[in-house]
Amino acid sequence: MSLAIVYTRAQLGVNAPLVTVEAHLSTGLPGFTIVGLPEAAVKESKDRVRSALINSHFEFPHQRITVNLAPADLPKEGGRYDLAIALGILAASEQIPSNTLADYEFLGELALSGELRPVRGAIAATLAAEKAHRQIILAEENGPEVSLTGQEGKFLAANLLRVCAHLAGRENLPAPEPCPVWQEHYDKDLSDVKGQKAARRALEVAAAGGHNLLLYGPPGTGKSMLASRLPTILPPLRDDEALEVAAVNSLAQAKNLADYFRRPFRSPHHTSSAVALVGGGANPKPGEISLAHRGVLFLDELPEFPRTVLEVLREPLETGGICISRASAQVEYPAQFQLVAAMNPCPCGYFGDNSGRCRCTPQQVARYRDKISGPLLDRIDIHLQVQAIPISELQHQSAGESSSQVRTRVAACQALQINRQGVLNAALQGKQLRAMCVLGPAQQQLLEQVMQRLQLSARAYDRILRLARTLADLQESPDITSAHLSEAVAYRSLDRASGR
Repeated sequence: MSLAIVYTRAQLGVNAPLVTVEAHLSTGLPGFTIVGLPEAAVKESKDRVRSALINSHFEFPHQRITVNLAPADLPKEGGRYDLAIALGILAASEQIPSNTLADYEFLGELALSGELRPVRGAIAATLAAEKAHRQIILAEENGPEVSLTGQEGKFLAANLLRVCAHLAGRENLPAPEPCPVWQEHYDKDLSDVKGQKAARRALEVAAAGGHNLLLYGPPGTGKSMLASRLPTILPPLRDDEALEVAAVNSLAQAKNLADYFRRPFRSPHHTSSAVALVGGGANPKPGEISLAHRGVLFLDELPEFPRTVLEVLREPLETGGICISRASAQVEYPAQFQLVAAMNPCPCGYFGDNSGRCRCTPQQVARYRDKISGPLLDRIDIHLQVQAIPISELQHQSAGESSSQVRTRVAACQALQINRQGVLNAALQGKQLRAMCVLGPAQQQLLEQVMQRLQLSARAYDRILRLARTLADLQESPDITSAHLSEAVAYRSLDRASGR
């Protein structure tokens, strides 16, 4: 047989489109050609495949070899096609049987010795192969992550020889080990935070409804400490959410998948570029907002980020995703993250502090705060000032509630929202928002006065409603009361400051 067809998968964002590898042997001068829009790493697979076949004691055909990667208009990059190309050549030269190739998909990079190396995006490829009712063979190192999708129809191989032995029926490749049961363990706990009752309350409200949070205050008041404890009071990821998180991190090879039920927590430095934050590059990769999917994105020293970098967050905060367009392809990544930001109130950091250390002029304070645009501030539900704690109180303050105690209340509140409307309160939109956040005459009048006095936008109006709904849910109240609205408005402190 001079023609063989093998199936594999490309990588396009979190998707894995099918690639058909067609290997053809013909007479003529010996040569090896790969067509189908291959990039440099794919073209180099010719040398890897040749050495892998020879070192695995197969015969490399001294004929004209043409390998087509279809569809031809889909860019191919990386060494993920090596295994499929090698098997196509072996089947076309009748060194292995070709009758079972149609039942499998193959994914893996070949070493010169014939060993199989892992590839990025194995989870997406595994899920796509499962939908196509085909089994998939991958490198052993991809085993832990693909085990998240189950064990059936997945096989792991250490080298090319073992793959060929499996196809010939002489050896059965092992399936991935079962995914280990996640043990709930956090290195940090909310009980580490002393005092800061208002900040702890705001953190619980933000966690309960999935709201974005901005903490501002003098240096050393515990803003970063509070933010790092937010993941510990969030409920563990559900199975479907954990698989989404693992699929994104599989593309970046940036997460220990042994604890994939843990909420992601990403804290990029303020020198990060827009591409590092939202993703992209010549060959697009997920950025920090996608790596924080279903978790927390913490931006410390928020005004120190370039304004052009912060503005790219506006669309993902609304849509929960990011679309990256390049000349060769358009890819989409999920980005349903919870934004937590921290900032000082002025350049020196001590504006409003009782010590009187601040020497910033009103113009300097205004310029510092203007680094954060109104549209971005509108998308943050809770603005909370974190005050310094006196040393005497800090020394004698007893520990507050632990993360597990708060997490129990947060999980119950989130379960209430999911059962009632299918999403957290922070994701309520349009008619669903109006149906879930019905106000009485007194509450409508109160909110109207607030909107007029503070000159808030329609977006801020919706966010106050969502926040008030979460406050009511925490008290298991079916109705939004004036007290809930008042507390929700109190959390818009920067809007109140600008309104004055």
